[in-house]
Amino acid sequence: MRSIATENLPDALGHFGPYGGRFVPETLMHPLKELEEEYFRSQHDPDFQHELQYYLREFCGRPMPLYFAERLTRELGGAKIYLKREDLLHTGAHKINNALGQILLAQGMGKKRIIAETGAGQHGVATATVAARFGCECVIYMGAVDMERQALNVARMKFLGAEVVTVTAGQATLKEAISEAMRDWVTNVRTTHYILGSALGSHPYPMMVRDFQRVIGEETRQQILEREQRLPDLLVACVGGGSNAIGLFHPFLNDESVRMIGVEAGGEGIRSGKHAARFQGGRLGVLQGTKTFLLANEDGQIELTHSVSAGLDYAAVGPEHSYLREIGRIEYDFATDEEALAGFKLLSETEGIIPALETAHAIAHIAKVAPKMAADKIIVMNCSGRGDKDVATAAKHLLPRTR
Repeated sequence: MRSIATENLPDALGHFGPYGGRFVPETLMHPLKELEEEYFRSQHDPDFQHELQYYLREFCGRPMPLYFAERLTRELGGAKIYLKREDLLHTGAHKINNALGQILLAQGMGKKRIIAETGAGQHGVATATVAARFGCECVIYMGAVDMERQALNVARMKFLGAEVVTVTAGQATLKEAISEAMRDWVTNVRTTHYILGSALGSHPYPMMVRDFQRVIGEETRQQILEREQRLPDLLVACVGGGSNAIGLFHPFLNDESVRMIGVEAGGEGIRSGKHAARFQGGRLGVLQGTKTFLLANEDGQIELTHSVSAGLDYAAVGPEHSYLREIGRIEYDFATDEEALAGFKLLSETEGIIPALETAHAIAHIAKVAPKMAADKIIVMNCSGRGDKDVATAAKHLLPRTR
């Protein structure tokens, strides 16, 4: 493993080694630079930081508990398992950590129209929530396929006053929703801020989203030291674009004793071609503003993806994840749809916690590795979201049909 100085990532141009950067139309260069300047200003503004901490605490409910999953630990045998309970956060997932930070930046830039993309709907709900709180117009772009399988979150966004725009192009999932949001932004840059939901896209988004999500790992570090008087042996999180994972992992990057594993969506299996595991046969390329690992054919055409979880159904991964994999600091595995559904069932029945199907991919990995670890070892998993939105999808697979 190469040594890593996290404070130097990314560089001034937004690069994590060969990954990242800005690959956008000239129209978007100015708003990206404006956003970068506002973000750096906010980092040294005590009033901004005070306001962010106030809303994280009073509006969102932080800090989130680090919960010892006693029955899951006993069921699997082996290592002790702790869950970082981001599913208890207001709106039901980690996404609001970043949405809140970005709405405060938008306020500072005087932009009152907010747009966003969403796949599983959790980022859309988080964005609609903060837009309502701060009195902003809100437009959410969502693929038609995702709208059907995430109908609950579509209704939540509408109740919060957002306009939800159906995207029917291409595969009609997250990639197409991002493309439509970017088209909107190009047209309305003077009045509009784009709250991108994951640690991808053009600089400064991967850095900025990571930093707003770092609260997950910072709290976890303090909590596990209080509970166990030492750091965990293993951190596990699901990886779509990668915001929940980088939020958990980043504060531990310089702790060489802490192993980290990101779990991608294996869909129907890697050989099937129906998956979203970018590190399993993906290649270096540029997609939606950043250079990173993605699923594309030899001609550079983006391949179709599939996952039972809408939030992991995306052809690219955040550039910092690509870099951390390259230097060997983080390992990446995958879980299939079948394994994720088994993980969904396992956590529900052992701990009384119904997880998001995204989170269930991380559970599936823990079910494989925890029994092989000694009882004095410690695993922390990011329970990134709750499963209310996924009960209809899971029921189709897991519950017997009645006549």
